[in-house]
Amino acid sequence: MSNTPPLAGAHREAPLPLAGVRVLEFTHMVMGPTCGMILADLGAEVIKVEPPGGDKTRKLPGLGIGFFRSFNRNKKSVVIDIATEEGRATATELAGQCDVVLENFRPGLMASFGLDHETLSKKFPRLIYVTHKGFLPGPYEKRLALDEVVQMMGGLSYMTGPVGRPLRAGTSVNDIMGGMFGAIGVLAALRERELTGRGQEVQSALFENCVFLSSQHMQQCAMTGEPAPPMPSRVSAWSVYDVFTLADGEQLFIGAVSDKQFLTLCRVIEAPDLAADPSLADNAKRVAVRPALLQRLGEILAHHRVDELSPKLEAAGIPYAPIMRPDQLLDDPHLRASGGLVPMETDDGGTTDVVLLPLLMGGRRPGVRQPLPRVGQHTDEVLAGLARPVAA
Repeated sequence: MSNTPPLAGAHREAPLPLAGVRVLEFTHMVMGPTCGMILADLGAEVIKVEPPGGDKTRKLPGLGIGFFRSFNRNKKSVVIDIATEEGRATATELAGQCDVVLENFRPGLMASFGLDHETLSKKFPRLIYVTHKGFLPGPYEKRLALDEVVQMMGGLSYMTGPVGRPLRAGTSVNDIMGGMFGAIGVLAALRERELTGRGQEVQSALFENCVFLSSQHMQQCAMTGEPAPPMPSRVSAWSVYDVFTLADGEQLFIGAVSDKQFLTLCRVIEAPDLAADPSLADNAKRVAVRPALLQRLGEILAHHRVDELSPKLEAAGIPYAPIMRPDQLLDDPHLRASGGLVPMETDDGGTTDVVLLPLLMGGRRPGVRQPLPRVGQHTDEVLAGLARPVAA
């Protein structure tokens, strides 16, 4: 019997859920490409329109170097210069052959090219048009936004950093989730079109996405009358719910969220005096003396090694987590064994491992079906089906 997990990123005969759906994508960076990639992974034919020379995201340095590879798999690349009249005509005709158009450029840009929802929907009333912006319609809608901008505006940075030191989250959470909500909107709009025969505009925005992430803290304030403290300063509901430094400076998060788990933890780390201490008999009592308890636990745990303690915690059913860097996840045994990390051929002919959608559908994992496209790789193939002369 093969040890290969279901699908594991490989192509299967059975059609994917969005097979037959055609998507035209005018996007760059992260938000719009994420939406297109989700639809592509689920089986849609996604045609990415790039300008002459290619999407500038392909050549970003630093923390942006992985953007293109991470969010553009399973797509076709077509070069069209929509800054020219001929290119706009070609793009318009191509849009008429698609079910969905995606874009995430600055407000007003697509309208200036005649490729906005209002213009295209008059010609193609069944078209679903998705805009990914900084803000939904309202006083802020003309502002330019970045993930970091809305994290500051939307309460996330305040909640992430210590008091007085707002801190951006360590990844583009709003860009990625904004693309997810765009994809959810597409699925709903496709369903509605089955009933009405008409398309519609779907709007997804960074700011509103971030506020949605912060909504639990907004409700906390509404219910208690007190602003939620930043996460580093929060009052924990549980006495043991923290990161501890173990032997050799290694760190481990441990959470004991019930009286039973606390007693089990004491047994695992061989601390019977803590289990027998009447001042630690229940969670409420432990929370009342939490700083002193954490200090005592820290002194005990400093003599334990992560590689020795982790399997004991797992066997005992105690929540725990090593502190991992992203690069270490490339060798994560669970990701490897479950098929969540699979090889993809890159646009330069090499190979890289990519993270798949966190979905298992009917026992299969939607995976990588084709190499990352080279700039304009599919231009001739896609534009050959147009009535007007090809303009690239």
